[in-house]
Amino acid sequence: MILATPHTENKSIARNKKWAVKRITVNLARTEAIELEEYCLQTGRAATDVIRELICSLSKTKK
Repeated sequence: MILATPHTENKSIARNKKWAVKRITVNLARTEAIELEEYCLQTGRAATDVIRELICSLSKTKK
């Protein structure tokens, strides 16, 4: 367990803000949610990371 002191708390907040630029909600059909969950279990990756990577790939395919 890591206890947050005023010094370490500020670093933790700054580190978390790196990814917390924009929070969105995604509505998925049940089958889509299951497919995402299964993929995450198979790969050991978080859904957030999978979705972020897919979004980043959009700009590459758009050109």
